[in-house]
Amino acid sequence: MHPYSLKSSKGAPILPRPVFVSFVALCGFCVCYLSFKQITLENRREGYSGEEQRANICRKPSVPYEELRYVHFPKPTSYSRGECSCTPVRFFVIVSMQRSGSGWFETLLNSHPNISSNGEIFNRVDRRENISSILQTLDKLYNLDWLTSAAKNECTAAFGLKWMLNQGILENHDDIVSYLNKKGVSVIFLFRRNTLRRVISVLANDYDKDAKQLNGTHKSHVHSKEEAEILAKFKPKLDTSTLIANIRNIEKTIKDCLGHFKSTRHMILYYEDIIGNGNALSQVQEFLRVPVRLLMSRQVKIHTRPLPDLVMNWEDVSSKLNGTEFAHFLDGSDYGK
Repeated sequence: MHPYSLKSSKGAPILPRPVFVSFVALCGFCVCYLSFKQITLENRREGYSGEEQRANICRKPSVPYEELRYVHFPKPTSYSRGECSCTPVRFFVIVSMQRSGSGWFETLLNSHPNISSNGEIFNRVDRRENISSILQTLDKLYNLDWLTSAAKNECTAAFGLKWMLNQGILENHDDIVSYLNKKGVSVIFLFRRNTLRRVISVLANDYDKDAKQLNGTHKSHVHSKEEAEILAKFKPKLDTSTLIANIRNIEKTIKDCLGHFKSTRHMILYYEDIIGNGNALSQVQEFLRVPVRLLMSRQVKIHTRPLPDLVMNWEDVSSKLNGTEFAHFLDGSDYGK
């Protein structure tokens, strides 16, 4: 018999070479796959540290599975949460525009014993000069190391900030959306339905920055009716040649923002809803998963009079908007005292 012959007169037949090669390759793949799975599991176990370990220790079975990504147990470096270390914290951000009621809304939230909203932390340019500085600032905030007069510190249950659309959030929206989703941050959008009223408020506020009508001091928000009446006396004159374009630009900015952040856990709230809907603030508290309380604010609304009493050239404004898609702003019926 030839020494390299595959035939044999005794024993089981030898497998053909292609079958044998395939069998060896399959075994090798299985070994590599099982090894990779083992390494991955070990890495995951080793990766459990910090907040994840505390979450495993503190997490209560009553938290629904779909809510786990939004429940956090931060460990601040500047103080100890002590007995509240296992008090779960929800992260949030209020996204808004100037003169949309966000300051008033934030004072309402901060009247809740478990909510801390820390203001416009990105009003400083150095904190938003690039995405790295933005994310570093957010990391510090959501680690509860951002200490302000609004912070309840140890036993806070909802912690966040207020972020205006002109403070870098739109320019870096892709990275910020990724961060918010990864971090489990809930977004509260707060805008005004009546864009015309916002335009009037912006112009009046800009005027007071120079005029300083309250004893030589500029105030964007007031706490007495007397101060509100003084500021409300100024009637801005609107540039009707750019009014429609201005309104369209504002509404486009809002639409773009909502489109960019649609993948986040969010709710959309309007200033007029807070005024006219008694359940609006309860819905916000339910969204943040905090006990529902009666929320109070010391701030007093400034421009509460009918629209014709707030604008110097009202007839020109009315004539410009009548017959357009913005004519409903003239009614002002969506606003109540």
